[in-house]
Amino acid sequence: MTIQTTAREFFEACETGQGWDACKQFCHGDASFECQADALADTKSLEDYSNWMKGLLTPLPDGHYELKGFAADEDRNTVLAFAVFHGTQTGEGGPIPPTGKSIAADYVYSMQFDGEKICHMTKIWNDAISMRQLGWA
Repeated sequence: MTIQTTAREFFEACETGQGWDACKQFCHGDASFECQADALADTKSLEDYSNWMKGLLTPLPDGHYELKGFAADEDRNTVLAFAVFHGTQTGEGGPIPPTGKSIAADYVYSMQFDGEKICHMTKIWNDAISMRQLGWA
């Protein structure tokens, strides 16, 4: 399996809220995570992030992604995915009761590989705009 195939399968599992149980097969057990966003400031492992994504689909049960670009840089053992996350807060579990407001948030995953598995992922995302769209800030 190529790193691009592994990254695509991880991306699909993570973005559809399957959590760490489905994502761990594509990652090193201690895979790290980084994102310069307040909403994820305390999230340091890919396990925690994949479970956070699973939890996000409780207040946003129709949450889904629109994949815009996907590319592998074999020389640097990195795969990039650019997508837009869409959803409407109709479910409980957010910081406030359901607002009925929708989100369309651009983001990028940069997945770094060690061998055939992801060892680190950086998410590039503007959480402040996302929170305002949902009425959470």
